[in-house]
Amino acid sequence: MNNSCGGACGGDKVPAADSDLQTSSESPGKWVSIYAVPKMDCPSEERMIRLALNGFDEIRMLSFDLSNRRLEVLHDGSVVPITAKLTTLGLGASLQETVTADPETIKIAKSSAASATQESDTLRWLLGINALLFVVEMTAGLIAQSTGLIGESLDNFADAAVYGLALYAVGHSVKMQVRAAHLAGVLQLILALGVLVEVVRRFVFGSEPESLMMMAIASVALIANTGCLLLISKHREGGAHMKASWIFSANDVVINMGVIAAGALVAWTGSNYPDLIIGTIAGIIVLNGARRILALKG
Repeated sequence: MNNSCGGACGGDKVPAADSDLQTSSESPGKWVSIYAVPKMDCPSEERMIRLALNGFDEIRMLSFDLSNRRLEVLHDGSVVPITAKLTTLGLGASLQETVTADPETIKIAKSSAASATQESDTLRWLLGINALLFVVEMTAGLIAQSTGLIGESLDNFADAAVYGLALYAVGHSVKMQVRAAHLAGVLQLILALGVLVEVVRRFVFGSEPESLMMMAIASVALIANTGCLLLISKHREGGAHMKASWIFSANDVVINMGVIAAGALVAWTGSNYPDLIIGTIAGIIVLNGARRILALKG
């Protein structure tokens, strides 16, 4: 639970729909509005809400409690436009109360804003690294006839798509954001199915993966993904989107080691089965990621 406002909010309650509340430049984050969101039960819904409220300059901090389906918004001015935007998401959001925020809550909000800037910079690095790895590993995988490298490259593509969508979200409507996410999900789905079909084809007709190239490229990718893991490590206790980024990077490291092991087994046994197995695993991972993205609703 990331409930920074709970217990830190005090003072008088104000009418939940009072449109006469005025923005105070002297007291940023003056109000805390508490919402019940019945259909918010996973990080996908949290991300959707973050994207929806991204364009509100008066919002200072969002605090999510997924287990209790509760959202707290620290903001200036009227709560009415915030409530209106949340209502359009179809998650059943309803405003419970609006109370004044104490100085400690405002201090936490300022710290949170600085952290968000750092997170954005980290996401840009992760996007660039994963996009580059996708191109390098896809090219090497086709040359080396390795489904393991091809599958690993698609996993990096999936990660880059997630990071790219997070950055693309700025300044766009929720509808456009979800459309973009669905487009990425469809592309991932097609590519993942292509890898699995290729695994079956090579299983039937055979292939001769080049073990040395497999291990060399996977080792370079392992170094790069370990760097990503170090970049994201200081944000791993942040919001759900940063926790997910940590998981993505950790999964990449595991897949890299799997491809290296598969390459060693190919060299040792002379069989293409280790490569086909790791290619299947990577394809299934990307396929599952596509399924989760396509499940997002606007």
